[in-house]
Amino acid sequence: MNNKVTSLFSESEISKTLKNSARTAILHEKGEIIYVGVSVLEARGIDNSFIGEVVCVGDTSRAYVFGFREETVQLIFLEGKEQIRVGDPVFRTGQALKVPVGRSLLGRIVNPMGLPIDGKGTLISSQYRHVENPAPSVIQRKPVTTPMHTGIKTIDSMIPIGKGQRELVVGDRQTGKSSILIDTIINQVKSDVICVYVAISQRSSSIASIIELLQLHGAFEHTILVVSLAEDPTSLRYLAPFSGVAIAEHFAEQGKDVLIVYDDLSKHADSYRELSLLLQRPPAREAYPSDVFYLHSRLLERAGNFTEALGGGSITALPVIETQGGDISQYIPTNIISITDGQIYLEKELFNSGVRPAINVGLSVSRIGGSAQTRWTRKVSGSLRLELSQYNDLKSFTEFGGDLDKETLFRLKRGELLVELMKQKNNSPLSIESQVMMLFAYSKHLLDDIPLDRIHEFELGFLRYVEKNVPQLYTLIFLDKPEDKVTAQKLEQSLLEFKQMFLDKDKIE
Repeated sequence: MNNKVTSLFSESEISKTLKNSARTAILHEKGEIIYVGVSVLEARGIDNSFIGEVVCVGDTSRAYVFGFREETVQLIFLEGKEQIRVGDPVFRTGQALKVPVGRSLLGRIVNPMGLPIDGKGTLISSQYRHVENPAPSVIQRKPVTTPMHTGIKTIDSMIPIGKGQRELVVGDRQTGKSSILIDTIINQVKSDVICVYVAISQRSSSIASIIELLQLHGAFEHTILVVSLAEDPTSLRYLAPFSGVAIAEHFAEQGKDVLIVYDDLSKHADSYRELSLLLQRPPAREAYPSDVFYLHSRLLERAGNFTEALGGGSITALPVIETQGGDISQYIPTNIISITDGQIYLEKELFNSGVRPAINVGLSVSRIGGSAQTRWTRKVSGSLRLELSQYNDLKSFTEFGGDLDKETLFRLKRGELLVELMKQKNNSPLSIESQVMMLFAYSKHLLDDIPLDRIHEFELGFLRYVEKNVPQLYTLIFLDKPEDKVTAQKLEQSLLEFKQMFLDKDKIE
């Protein structure tokens, strides 16, 4: 007798039937809304739902599972909140929130749901990605060794950023934080870096100004704007950075380098706290700081330089935090300082004194350091932080008066020269080759006899001179060969020739 039982269905058919049955069970899991608040809801009857799941409320509204209580599920609005009433039915979908991804988003402005808000029509995308994703593990990451040039002399020379790094931009209101982000995006125009700008609780006028600047400098076509306005529901402001990094992850998995900026995470923390208070979660310090630490760590840990197993791309994150009275010891700034790989601190006093960008080099740091610099950059910027620190100390000391020796006067003069050289206008990033040339001139003391008020005139003139007469210098510095003495000799010779012309007004064309 044959005991073998012949199945009437294949394994794939059985698996498909089970999945369809589970899907049907989820769709038939129905509850009801028992509370409607500002941006938040509570429902019962959908106890098997999970954090991040999208649920349907009534016929036209959707919400997002945010948390649980003993007998209810806490939800936040996604769309259609005006139609929701207590007693409305709520249905599970079994699907986590997703946003469209892909190249069709380049040059577009979308909201945190991935819906276009730029008036250019619907997005054509067949690919979607979950808003919430686990961060890659340590073994899925590579060391950060390739520079992400910002075009800002102070940063690229003394606080270098690498592709895959997370560098906090922190400072008081109106100290130029957003300008650093915009300049960094503009500086990627000639590279293949894709940029994602996440605006959190911003004014419409500010967004319009950013778009205008990006379009003016040709940077808009390689940038995606994920925008949540100040008047948007709190839930959308909360979701904005997670939607932005989901879009960035798609490109990183395609082997692309991505720059994502979060402007700013202070407002994101405020949105999260508002939702917590509306849902009657503990607002005190024992709950709120730890919640925000987890919130921002699971966001920022999704950036990095990834191995080939994850596509070989990278995500460089520049989060922004606004301080009050320059206090970076508050719990939200210190939280993100402990998560990131360094910080760029902008100081109100420097900003008011005319130093732009107003970066306090003493309180700023990059934990990647020279690993994310070219050989030429390391060569010409190795002693800059020390010289600037000594200058600041001497400047404070001289305020007490007294006679100064020649060595002290020389160091003060060199410090003043360095501060002036590092000043830079907004929206005018410099190529790393141009930065190297000017820092080389400083290191060789070729700028010591140039009047301070003419330093930037000299800089502009010399870079034009090189572009017209010795353009091969740009190529030689770009190649970044070790111990390139020939390039150094040509650069020094060009500097001396132009300097003679610059000081002799009769010979300037």
